[in-house]
Amino acid sequence: MQPTENEMQSTEASVNAEQVAVFLRKNPQFFEHNAALLTELYLPSPHGSGTISLAERQQLAQRDKIRVLEAKVAEFLRFGRENDEISEKLHRLCLGLLAAPTFDVMVQLLMMDIRNSFTVPYVTMRFWNKARDSKDAENEVFQPVTTELQSWAQSLSTPYCGHRPGVTLDDWFGADAAPKSFALVALGSGPICGLLAMASDDEQRFHPEMGTQYLSRIGELISAALLRYTE
Repeated sequence: MQPTENEMQSTEASVNAEQVAVFLRKNPQFFEHNAALLTELYLPSPHGSGTISLAERQQLAQRDKIRVLEAKVAEFLRFGRENDEISEKLHRLCLGLLAAPTFDVMVQLLMMDIRNSFTVPYVTMRFWNKARDSKDAENEVFQPVTTELQSWAQSLSTPYCGHRPGVTLDDWFGADAAPKSFALVALGSGPICGLLAMASDDEQRFHPEMGTQYLSRIGELISAALLRYTE
């Protein structure tokens, strides 16, 4: 079947357009030697009806690129400020854990700091290693946990973020609490010996796609602080 005249013209135009593009890329000085073409060639305006010169079109394209770059820079600056703020909060948390004179004070300070600094309404922990001091063993964080939960915590390679996990946490946050999203961080310097549990009424507060770098660092800080109080 022979191609129609329109198809032949379309193919020829396509080939010629490619050839022109290749030529201009190989000869960037072309418009320097033919500057008049910049004002003689007219293109459809990208911002409405009518036409504009090639030079004007180039200026508009550059302005669009600048706006995109400015938006990206603004986004990077915002991320940088947010990271600085989080780093400062982690620094204060670290100082508090180091300065805590007793285990009970450390736990209270930790819970309060996470609630206030990171705006997390529900925070609690459980440890299944034995406390060094029998008085510390009376703290609620040493309440017994199931072997199922211990095994689940052992399986965490990174903090868990999302809706209800595959373990029961119904009594961890109080009888009236009904959180919709969770962040769970395994604790332990070596073998896993505990779990930090954070939760929110906002189902999007903790989600599977969120970054977990800072959650991991919080877990590492707590794990290091526990070395003084657990066997």
